[in-house]
Amino acid sequence: MYVRRIAFGLLSLLMAVGLALSFVSSASAQESNAAGVVVDAQGVLQRRLFPDAGGQLTRERVAAARASLGSQLSSYSKLRKVSLNRLEKAIAANQGTVSDAMRYLAGLLRVRYVFYYPESQDIVLAGPAEGWITNAEGRVVGINSGRPAVQLQDLVVALRAFPPGRSGAPLIGCSIDPTPEGLAAMQQFILSTGGRATPNDTEYIVNSLHRCMGWQTVRIDGVSPKTNFARVLVEADYRMKLIGIGLETPPVRMVNFVDRASSSGISRNALFRFYFVPDYQCLRVSDNNQAMELVGDGVKLVSEDEMVAAGGSRQASTRKGNAASQAFVLSFTKKYPELAARSPVYAELRNVIDLAVVAAFIQQQDYYGKAGWTMPLLGSEKDFAVEVLNAPKAVESVVAAIWKGNRLVTPVAGGVQIDAGQALSRHNRLADEDGHVAKLREEVKLRLAKGQWWWD
Repeated sequence: MYVRRIAFGLLSLLMAVGLALSFVSSASAQESNAAGVVVDAQGVLQRRLFPDAGGQLTRERVAAARASLGSQLSSYSKLRKVSLNRLEKAIAANQGTVSDAMRYLAGLLRVRYVFYYPESQDIVLAGPAEGWITNAEGRVVGINSGRPAVQLQDLVVALRAFPPGRSGAPLIGCSIDPTPEGLAAMQQFILSTGGRATPNDTEYIVNSLHRCMGWQTVRIDGVSPKTNFARVLVEADYRMKLIGIGLETPPVRMVNFVDRASSSGISRNALFRFYFVPDYQCLRVSDNNQAMELVGDGVKLVSEDEMVAAGGSRQASTRKGNAASQAFVLSFTKKYPELAARSPVYAELRNVIDLAVVAAFIQQQDYYGKAGWTMPLLGSEKDFAVEVLNAPKAVESVVAAIWKGNRLVTPVAGGVQIDAGQALSRHNRLADEDGHVAKLREEVKLRLAKGQWWWD
């Protein structure tokens, strides 16, 4: 039997593909298709396109939303306020039925402030807000900005991770990784080949590596994998890796890993890991700890290199950090605000990271105890279900092959890691030096009607 002999003339980047639901970047976007994947009942992730020819469906939904929401909810607000304990009481008074205004926290686009008021025992979240639509891909976004709304279900997941009566900061995150068996099979394929390869061999190499790698595993930490919160983590991780290996073109100009990778700077059995972490210097807290502001863009991309042994095991690399990896993560982090404005998954990732930090702060300051709030409804999955999605478990490997130099690079892996406790540490906190956060809290007036839970 004829067997092709392959030299290490191919820079082949493999990655663990994850869950993604991709959406148009704004309410007025003209994109006709958005790429992504869905999760089936067996937890298998598959890619899919979501059409909206000429943006017509989106425009129709914007018009309908403006008519149905009313002028106050549909209008942009620089600082909309939501009382968490009053919101829970309003849901309970409605026999557990959640209105769209409740579901999307009165249109909050981002939580920027947390205020506590001991006089009324209100725990208040505040930030910019506007009316919302569900666009062609199923994502709830602002009717003007196109930015995703902060969702009650994600807030509930965060609060349950940092509930009343407990302490400590669990690690929240996800990881999409090749299996040891897949890595070992890939290494065996590399060792069993030799000679010279040409660009004509690319299809054969890609198919062989794809077969060797097989299925990759998805792991969720700290929150239920059946939640929208978890979906956001995995989706953002997946899309970032596609950008890194050149299989997805980002909506903003940035450096990807493939473009900067060179044969001289890459070991044959290197495993490149990229993962999202919070920007931990993100909190500005008042002197009396009754007001907190989330500052900055909240998200950083970092890298970590490993080596893959012949048997598929992984260990930390002793080599100096790879220049291509560093260029990619620095560019991604720098461009993150622009990327979040154009690709909603990254704005959603920022929102859920913010919510985790907010929940950890509420727990640390014991706002629960001070307000006498035990989350009787929102804290119960039986009474308020948020674990309603298919949990992502596995996905086929995706291989991108690019001729560059004489090295064969093994998979790209990584994930999302949220250690909210780091953001709360004293050395990461920012002082409210000019008293801005405290003053803003004092300016908020809680003259609310019975049953009212949000206001501008």
